[in-house]
Amino acid sequence: MRLAILSLVSEGPKHGYQLMKELQDRSGGMYRASAGSVYPTLQQLEDEGLIVETKENGRRIFSLTAAGRKELESDPEGVRRIWERAEQCEDWGQFMGPETATLLPSMAGFMKACFRAAGRGRGERVRSILDRTRREVEDL
Repeated sequence: MRLAILSLVSEGPKHGYQLMKELQDRSGGMYRASAGSVYPTLQQLEDEGLIVETKENGRRIFSLTAAGRKELESDPEGVRRIWERAEQCEDWGQFMGPETATLLPSMAGFMKACFRAAGRGRGERVRSILDRTRREVEDL
């Protein structure tokens, strides 16, 4: 979360809601940062002198400091991995909605059953079932 926020703030000053929205947008809606995770991280980054807060139209706006830029530049690979993972999620966001959300409990149970069977040495059989099932669902 630290690097992601530093990275976003490095693009220009932002308030907390903008950061939450940007994190959601960059993950195609798959990741929804809560105020309970963003604001404590902002406070910690401010306490460490990596960002600075200003007030604008009653909003707390956060900007990167020189120390924040240095911190961000110390781990370019970490920043790259964060946005690469977010990009991988981006496509999934298009499928999420009220209709598809109802499938998640069934899918979770299905995945557990597949993992248990594969763990018992039935990986090839599970793969065959998964491939057949995927084709059947695609044909719907």
